[in-house]
Amino acid sequence: MASGDLTTLSDVKAWLQIGQNPFPATDDALLARLITAASRFIESWLGRQILAADWLEVRDGTGGQLLAFANFPVSAVLSLSIGGLSIPPAPADGGCGAGYTFTPTELALRGYVFTRRAQNVRVTYTAGYATVPADIAQACTELVCQRYRERSRIGEVAKATGGTETVRYSQKDMSDSIRTLLVQYRAVAPASAFARRLAPAGP
Repeated sequence: MASGDLTTLSDVKAWLQIGQNPFPATDDALLARLITAASRFIESWLGRQILAADWLEVRDGTGGQLLAFANFPVSAVLSLSIGGLSIPPAPADGGCGAGYTFTPTELALRGYVFTRRAQNVRVTYTAGYATVPADIAQACTELVCQRYRERSRIGEVAKATGGTETVRYSQKDMSDSIRTLLVQYRAVAPASAFARRLAPAGP
C-alpha cells in the first residue's frame, strides 16, 4: 500500500470477488497502481489531502476576528502570526484572556484582529484524518473497480450485443453513487486570498 492510498488491495479484491472463490492474485500489481491513481484523482477532485499533515497557510487579513481554515478537520494550531506579531493561544480556563481559539474548521481571535493587509497572516496547523473515513475508502474502492472493469472497453461508447440490442457505456469520470459519497468532503475556498503548502519538517 503506497503512502496516501485511500483504500487497500484486500478491500478492492473483496469488492471484485464473485461467488466463494477469492479474487486471483494475477492482477495485484495493476490493482495497486489503480488504487494509487484513484486516490490521487479523488484528492484532486476534493481539492484537499485526506490524511493528517502539518500545513503552513498564508492569508490576507480581513479586518475581522474569524478565519476559515483551507484544510480540515484541524486538530492542532502550531503557530499564528499577524504582520510578524506572534499570537498566543487564548487561556484554556474559559476566561476572556487575549489570544486565539480554534474549531476543526475555523480560527477565532480574542483581543486581536486579522489586520487588513495582503498576505500578512501566517498560521501553521495540523489538519486531516488519522485514518481514511469509511465512505471515502468505499468510494475509492468502487472507483478502482470501475476503472479495472473499463480497461477492456477503453474508448468504447456503445457495443452491439446481437440482434437489435445495444449496450451504451457511461462516459462519466465517476459514478453518481461515488460522487455522493465524496461530495460532503469537497473543499470550499476561503473568502480571503490564501496560499497553502505542507509545513516544513521540524529539526
